[in-house]
Amino acid sequence: MKINGNAVRIGNVVEHQGRLWVVMKTQAVKPGKGGAFNQVEMKDIRVGTKLNERFRADEQVERVRLEQSKATFLFADDDFLTFMDTESFEQILIKREMIGDQALFLQDGMEVQIESYEEEPLSVTLPETVVMTIVEADAVVKGQTASSSYKPAVLENGVRVLVPPHIEAGTRIVVKPEDLTYVERAKD
Repeated sequence: MKINGNAVRIGNVVEHQGRLWVVMKTQAVKPGKGGAFNQVEMKDIRVGTKLNERFRADEQVERVRLEQSKATFLFADDDFLTFMDTESFEQILIKREMIGDQALFLQDGMEVQIESYEEEPLSVTLPETVVMTIVEADAVVKGQTASSSYKPAVLENGVRVLVPPHIEAGTRIVVKPEDLTYVERAKD
């Protein structure tokens, strides 16, 4: 779908120079001389390189629609993660490096969102929060105030997070995998 250069928005996926880019930032610029343009910062979906580009209002840009599907995590091996499409029941193999450190938060049967272009998976989105168990937590230091101090703890997957002083080993907590932040104690 073609759109005008001034209609490019944050989050759009565009095809430019034969590659797929996700738009990270946009800024409409109206210089004193010449025509207005849209200054766009983009990131290559497959490689991760960044590109700054100017699109004039009359310039046509190819906007790409990604197919979104729900999938269930099945299992992991050394380099690949295996998911099952919840509608077609087909297995989908995705390289572990595509998800990065968030792969540590995948749990059996976890439902994720997979975005694809021409049946090639491009990204996997985990749920906003995940319930994990603390396996190791530092002792509380006397004199710390509960309102502002957090202590380091290790989750069952080996990831270190900061938790409030009252959280101890064996406690199940809710964590945001995106930025490794403690949300709350899990309700059992």
